[in-house]
Amino acid sequence: MALQKITADWIVPVTQPPVRNGVVILDPSGRILDLSDTSEHDPAGLQRYSGIIVPGLINTHCHLELSHMRGVAPTGTGLLEFIRTVVTSRDTASADVIQQAISDAEDEMHAEGIVAVGDIANRPDTIRQKDRGRLRYYTFAECFDFLRDEEAVRALAEFRPAFDHLHPVAGGQKSLVPHAPYSVSPTLFRLLREVMSGPRATISIHNQETAGENELFQHGGGPIPAFYDGIQRPLQDFVPLGQTAIHYAMAHLDPDHRTLFVHNTQTTREDIQAARAWSEHIYWATCPNANLYIENRLPDYKAFVECDATMTIGTDSLTSNWQLSVLEEMKTIQRLNSYLSTETLVRWATWNGACALGFDRELGSIEKGKAPGLVHIDVDPEDWRLTPSTSARLVVSHH
Repeated sequence: MALQKITADWIVPVTQPPVRNGVVILDPSGRILDLSDTSEHDPAGLQRYSGIIVPGLINTHCHLELSHMRGVAPTGTGLLEFIRTVVTSRDTASADVIQQAISDAEDEMHAEGIVAVGDIANRPDTIRQKDRGRLRYYTFAECFDFLRDEEAVRALAEFRPAFDHLHPVAGGQKSLVPHAPYSVSPTLFRLLREVMSGPRATISIHNQETAGENELFQHGGGPIPAFYDGIQRPLQDFVPLGQTAIHYAMAHLDPDHRTLFVHNTQTTREDIQAARAWSEHIYWATCPNANLYIENRLPDYKAFVECDATMTIGTDSLTSNWQLSVLEEMKTIQRLNSYLSTETLVRWATWNGACALGFDRELGSIEKGKAPGLVHIDVDPEDWRLTPSTSARLVVSHH
């Protein structure tokens, strides 16, 4: 098979400045051999695209196993009501329906130029699809015990099969992780740290997704205690910290691992700075369309940018989103925060995500020796702004 030569108005390597009319040369497997200038090549041998070519997109937060619940949860109800809907509705579908929805959702991500996914798993339902090796996955087998230390051992036993039964294929990885500060006791945090002691891994945790989280940890109030009463899990011995929720998480997580804080709609500048002081390996996943779907609120992006935080992009699930498209997340961010450039958002969606998942040796940037996949985004070559009609498609698969 012949070499592929891909050119566009701009090649965006991400870790280097954009190259106007650059040419990416790839071997038949999709591995990059060189990035050069069009003047060195016969135009007849080039595959040319209008707009920009970027590395394959990284979706750092998804719940693939909930794909069968598209449209089940109404929008705008708030997080706790959304969780109630998921818990009461997720088991109404057959195993075949769940598997087909998982397969269809992966097809959707692939068509949108996504090459790697940070995926939450409470159950082993996605293992069969992941074993096909079409996308690269970092699976986060997630645990919770409703802040009840006495339930920690039982919770670990309940959720551990989603971790133990995974076969990390195609360069995939896995971690056993806490769900959120408001749902994991100190004892369960300790048990999870013990399982994950060893080489550096990525630990994902939902963080400050609703105002009630901070209310709970600051002064013991807000809607979460009543929610737990309603599901017969009262917070009997809970003592508030007098600090925001992220401080509770940091007190129980290992700062030597990569930590991926997810959602962060209530995270303040002070919280961001505290996290940076706590660990050098902090990443922040934003899922704007899911945040709008559930609570009609977005993170304070300006605070993250001004604190030089390392942002990544996720889609959350088809239960909390209208589609699984990193590009659509980028459009939403830029539409409501027009000071953020497309080049900045591409970095969030590629290199930063690859680093957060530990996939940066292969994915996330257009560099010699890598096989990151190449995605065409059909922006105006002169201003790159994302519009409602802007599309993304994979033109070279990742290795």
